[in-house]
Amino acid sequence: MDKHVIVGAGQVGTRLAALLAEQGRPVRLVSRTGNSIPGVEGVSVDASDRAALLGATQDAAVIYNCINPPYHRWVQDWPAMNANLIAAAEDSGAVLVTLSNLYGYGAVDGPMTEDTPLTAHTRKGQVRARMWDEALAAHREGRIRATEVRASDYIGESSDQTNFGVRIFPRMQAGKPIMLMGRVDQPHTWTYTGDAAALLARVGQDEQAWGRAWHVPSCGPRTQAEVVAELADGMGVQMPKIRTAGAGMLRMVGLFNKPAGELVEMLYEFDRPFVMDSTLTQRTFDLEPTPWDEIIAETLRVNDVAATSEV
Repeated sequence: MDKHVIVGAGQVGTRLAALLAEQGRPVRLVSRTGNSIPGVEGVSVDASDRAALLGATQDAAVIYNCINPPYHRWVQDWPAMNANLIAAAEDSGAVLVTLSNLYGYGAVDGPMTEDTPLTAHTRKGQVRARMWDEALAAHREGRIRATEVRASDYIGESSDQTNFGVRIFPRMQAGKPIMLMGRVDQPHTWTYTGDAAALLARVGQDEQAWGRAWHVPSCGPRTQAEVVAELADGMGVQMPKIRTAGAGMLRMVGLFNKPAGELVEMLYEFDRPFVMDSTLTQRTFDLEPTPWDEIIAETLRVNDVAATSEV
């Protein structure tokens, strides 16, 4: 019972696997595809299959929930998966660490802290709030040990699931306009995926973290326009023209792209300040976010967008 089992091989799950392996931990990466990275065992399991999941986690010391079901399938897929993960933690005696986000808080005035009530008004936010309620209830009943790590929107990857990834860089290199969601002049907290992985690894192995949620250490808020300007500067290209997608456009696109349609209810994140306070985490675990200039450099590196001196 010493395995660190990561369920979900996405952008954070793979970073977490690499980090734990570097720490000398025995790591198993569980996903539908069975994909893995050098030095880490990969296992193909669907988290909706309880028996298979229990088999893949029976020797786990920590189970990390880094799953990301299709965006338009959250309401249908998450309840069973979350129940299965709780069952796996109970069966194995492992600590359950869930990677989550800020959706559960809903639209709030002022910075979000870990003590902000979970009063989500969106379907996806309500799903996330229920997931934590269920895990916390199992923790308080003594059935499992659980904690949750909450991140804001990610930066530092090349995925098409991030605001600053493959959807914008080719267009920026070509001098073409880019498309972003909502307003681009509102302060917004961005979480570096490497910092999310670091906190996941920490709380899974630190008893003082169990029984509550924690915010990933993240730098001060920046508007979408400010981030694009810094990326353009690092690439050595002109600041692109930014076009914005509102509810009407997203609904139209959602007719043939269901995940895009699901973004409509999340527009509130970009139409007002969306700020996360990670002070408690930083103070409790003596952690700091990766410096912003390093995050920008890493984002450019993983997207293979070499900076030049030409403008």
